[in-house]
Amino acid sequence: MESSSLMIREVPMEERPRERMLQLGAGALSHAELLAILLRTGTVSESAISLASRILSESGGLRSLVDMSKDQLTQIKGIGDAKALQIQAGIELGRRLAKSTYEERVTIRSPKDIADLMSEELRYLQKEHFVCLFLNTKNHVIAQETLSMGSLNASIVHPREVFRAAIKRSSASIICVHNHPSGDPTPSPEDISLTGRLVEAGAIIGIEVLDHVIIGDQRFISLKEQGFM
Repeated sequence: MESSSLMIREVPMEERPRERMLQLGAGALSHAELLAILLRTGTVSESAISLASRILSESGGLRSLVDMSKDQLTQIKGIGDAKALQIQAGIELGRRLAKSTYEERVTIRSPKDIADLMSEELRYLQKEHFVCLFLNTKNHVIAQETLSMGSLNASIVHPREVFRAAIKRSSASIICVHNHPSGDPTPSPEDISLTGRLVEAGAIIGIEVLDHVIIGDQRFISLKEQGFM
C-alpha cells in the first residue's frame, strides 16, 4: 500500500529537519536540527544537518556558539557571512524573547532584585558596562539599555544620555547598574560623584533615580543602601 506522504528516511537529507519539525514540532528537534533549519542549506560536500553538527562540534557546543563573533563563525569551514549572520540573528531573537519575557514580570523591590536581574549579564564582562533600567510607576522594568562601555577601570556616562533615554521610554524612574571587572563592587569616587549628578538631574527633570547598583563577582553593592544617595 502506497503512503500518501514520504517517510522521513525517504526525504532528502537537506529537508529532514524541516520535515521532522512539521510532523513533530520544534521541541522534538535536536540542537543540530534547529541550527540546520536556520542555515537552510549546506555546502557542496555536506548537508545542512551535517554542517550544523560540525559547527556545534567545532564551536564547543550551543553555549559557546552564542558568544562567537561573526569573524569567529566565518573561520568555520562552510560558514560565510550570510550563514554567520543567520546564526547570529536567530541567537539575538532568542535573547530578546527571553529578556522581554523576564522583564515583563520583573518588579524591583530591593537591590537584590536588581542584582538577580543583572548579575549574570554583567559579572564576567572585561570592560565596565553602564546599564539603565527604566521603570514604570509600579516599579516594573519596562526597558533596559547599555549606555556606556568603558575601559577596564572607568565608565564615562553623561546625565544627558541617561535622561534622554528615560524620557524616550516615558519612564517614571530609573535604576543605574554597572559592573566592576575586577570583581570588587566597592564604589570608586567617580561612581559616587556620577551618582550624585544623576540624582540631581533626575530631581530637576522629575525622573527619580531609585538606586545605583555595582555588580562584582558574586557580590554587589547598592549606593542607596550605602548612604551615597
